Amino acid sequence: MLPVIDRLHAKISGNRSALLLSGLLAGSGVLHFAVPGPYDSIVPKVLPGSPRAWTKVSGAVELAVAAAVALPQTRRVGGLAAAGLLAAVFPANVQMAYDYRNASPVKRAVAFGRLPLQAPLIGWALVVRGRASGAPGRVPGQASE
Repeated sequence: MLPVIDRLHAKISGNRSALLLSGLLAGSGVLHFAVPGPYDSIVPKVLPGSPRAWTKVSGAVELAVAAAVALPQTRRVGGLAAAGLLAAVFPANVQMAYDYRNASPVKRAVAFGRLPLQAPLIGWALVVRGRASGAPGRVPGQASE
């Protein structure tokens, strides 16, 4: 397993970790509806339809995935769905970085800084999924101690 994932895995326990991830997803999902403009602006231009429609759909999906991660009964599938969602929205982060390539240094730093953060978020979702699979503290594929 990647060292950053190992450290994350060791620092946060199963239920608390899942609830933190759920809260992050839910907060983002709510923001898609409360303040949609920033999300509309990073919808990749190649997607058909209106950016607002994509913002609403992705916000609704984030809220549904947040609920799945929060509930122990659906956490395993929720963790996998969270990883998939986080991978699926990566093109929006790329679009933001592209759009901000000539922006102020602070805006560029934020836009480009989001890109490498997606990998640990996906890893976190997979750790949550693995912890929900039965054996506490065990992630599928991890050697037994």
